[in-house]
Amino acid sequence: MSLLDPVRDYYENRLRQHGATPGGVDWNGEQSQHLRFKTLSQVIQAGADEPFRLDDFGCGYGAYLGWLISAGWPKVDYLGIDVSPEMVVEGSKLYPQGQFVAGSTSPRMADYAVASGIFNVALEADREAWKQYISDTLDAMHATTRKGFAFNCLTSYSDATHMRPHLFYGDPCFYFDLCKRRYSRQVALLHDYGLYEFTIIVRKDP
Repeated sequence: MSLLDPVRDYYENRLRQHGATPGGVDWNGEQSQHLRFKTLSQVIQAGADEPFRLDDFGCGYGAYLGWLISAGWPKVDYLGIDVSPEMVVEGSKLYPQGQFVAGSTSPRMADYAVASGIFNVALEADREAWKQYISDTLDAMHATTRKGFAFNCLTSYSDATHMRPHLFYGDPCFYFDLCKRRYSRQVALLHDYGLYEFTIIVRKDP
């Protein structure tokens, strides 16, 4: 069984229970979901009239595409990628202006890539194997982008009373160092937006 098979099943159950809502992708509300989108979008360096390609790793039902359009980027060439075929079908119905594929890697080169929440729900996966999955995914995001990528992760600085055993909490300093050493000199660590998580922005060197 693939490391991600239980994760796929987990999210498909959420989708069946809650539909195409923040709860359907395991977020607790639209406000925090949009805050994550806004934070990840700091990687984008494009004006409203400038077309660009963006890949959304772990796209769910495509809510980020709707947010991008409403936030002033209507010319985005969006590709949503998700391990859940049910999520891909839902996204394709809701956002026909985007493209959606089932899988865990991108089949194309893009300007930017983002990943929101895909490193959180580890369930019973071996933690070293999960860390390798994160590293492999970051490698894939780097290999398929021209200008940069961004991702978030629950933080190891979370209060112990809020931590849950089925979730993964990453060390933000470790991932900042990894990105600086492996991908680019232009890396930002954001840990100041009020959630129990961090976001890392990687901008490609000119």
